[in-house]
Amino acid sequence: MPAIPSEPQPAPLPLTTAADFPEDQWNDWRWHMRKRINTVEKAQQWIRTTPAEEKAIAESAGKYRWSLTPYYASLMDPDDPECPVRQQAVPSLGELMEFHGTDVDPVGDMFFRKTNRVVHKYPDRVIMLITEACPVYCRHCTRKFHTTDVDGTYFEKNEGEDFTEDLQYIADHPEIRDVLLTGGDPLSYRDGKLEEIISGLRAIPSVEIIRIGSRFPVLLPQRITTELCEMLARYHPVWLNTHFNHPKEITPESERAVDLLLRHGIPVGNQTVLLRGVNDEVHTMRKLMTELLRIRVRPYYLYHCDNVTGVAHFMTSVEKGWEIMDGLQGYITGFGVPQYVLTTRLGKIPMARPAYEQVPAGLLLRNYKGQEMVVDQDVYPVTEPSADNGDGGR
Repeated sequence: MPAIPSEPQPAPLPLTTAADFPEDQWNDWRWHMRKRINTVEKAQQWIRTTPAEEKAIAESAGKYRWSLTPYYASLMDPDDPECPVRQQAVPSLGELMEFHGTDVDPVGDMFFRKTNRVVHKYPDRVIMLITEACPVYCRHCTRKFHTTDVDGTYFEKNEGEDFTEDLQYIADHPEIRDVLLTGGDPLSYRDGKLEEIISGLRAIPSVEIIRIGSRFPVLLPQRITTELCEMLARYHPVWLNTHFNHPKEITPESERAVDLLLRHGIPVGNQTVLLRGVNDEVHTMRKLMTELLRIRVRPYYLYHCDNVTGVAHFMTSVEKGWEIMDGLQGYITGFGVPQYVLTTRLGKIPMARPAYEQVPAGLLLRNYKGQEMVVDQDVYPVTEPSADNGDGGR
């Protein structure tokens, strides 16, 4: 019996791309903020969603916020749910799973909070959580309870409170010389509002350094305008730390944003999070670090993914982190190797494997190739000479 011909399947609808928009719209960061994607229907204009993604979006509704800018959506592979950009931006069922030991605040922001916004964990520096808003609600955010959880916040009061109490705390503690503005993303505020905060900090004589933690250079680089950079440059020294996680995020637009910051004297550092399925391979991380150096962004930290409620599915083992670091050290320029850290209530704990160990003869040293040598205690003393040894201990 001849086979019955199957019904022809309709061709998939064409998807939206950046080329579909006038240049003046695409280059306007406010347009992107107005047009953020936050429904399945809007997402399907850019990607072919899977049943699992659609289920995750439906089941996370009312629990976790989600939105992404058209710019960041344009970086997603429309047909691959494992795309590293897509995994960071589109809800997944892993967010709703329970994992052992998760916490909404594993790094202790609420524990060390001194005012509505000021978190004072280290002797000479504080962070100010100035907003809950972000252009994209990254699915791996360590402050997911603050930014993404519909019912969560780290604020003692609310975001609308004025900054008088926060600025007064910093002024009353002259040991504070370094203030990091974070959130949420501080650049979600308009320039004028941001300048009010920064000028208030700059008026405090003991504040030497103002830092901004922002993912806008990655998620919506059009936000980095000449007007913004000129305003920031009035309050130097100002530093900006951003958050590239994958080479795919380094684009001509992000490169232009970094260049504009640098031309206004604002150094740019990068804090990458080690994420399962996104960047947990040596070749990916090596490519990311060398590309960052190419665009003149200094790799700063490689964070071990925190065991955060709704994020733990991204966590790797520490052993995987060691493997990544072993694949960077010696293979790329030294200042391109970030510091691998685990963030806890005790602070950031350096996690890189030592390249030496003390042995009876002195120090056993190991290079990036695994080659070893012993240096004698008499050549490179491990301990300080005793005070009564007139020859300096040699």
